[in-house]
Amino acid sequence: MRHGKKINHLGRKTAHRKAMLANMACSLIEHKRINTTLAKAKALKVFVEPLITKAKAENNQSIEKGTHNRRIVFSQLRDKETITELFSTVSEKVGDRPGGYTRIIKLGNRMGDNADMAMIELVDFNELYNADKPKAKKTRRKKKADAPAVTAAPAAAVVEAPVEETPAVEAEAPLVEETPAAEEAQDNSAEEQESKGQDA
Repeated sequence: MRHGKKINHLGRKTAHRKAMLANMACSLIEHKRINTTLAKAKALKVFVEPLITKAKAENNQSIEKGTHNRRIVFSQLRDKETITELFSTVSEKVGDRPGGYTRIIKLGNRMGDNADMAMIELVDFNELYNADKPKAKKTRRKKKADAPAVTAAPAAAVVEAPVEETPAVEAEAPLVEETPAAEEAQDNSAEEQESKGQDA
């Protein structure tokens, strides 16, 4: 049973498998697409995409972090020309893409042993496949600091609404002025009653 075994060993021992994946990754970075079996293509996808992410992150980090990333990738690939290509051409091309740098296309079965064949390629270097598609609009979530500013705008609209109604209140102002006269008359009558009470 293969419960919990997520790594496809590809019928090879560890050193052989690592060397094979490193050679395939170098070929992929150099030629931008390679043909291989489907199982090897899936294993290569898992192997090469974190390396491309490290190459892409160099542009956003300091020199020390970039050097560190180059050394980590070099420990996996062990080829100086490939590292130069990866950290210059490939990292610039995939700079806006948040992952998913490779694409696997199935090609059918091989004649000799009927193995499933596939082509693995770098997505951004296939100009024919991406020609018809318009560039997707970038959607990023807003930071939490921007959220209070968005809620403040409706509050300002609520404050402005009563200000617009003030002319209507001013038009009714003469009615309001009549009420103090009535209050004065009531006050005068109250004073007269008090004075009559004191006289008695």
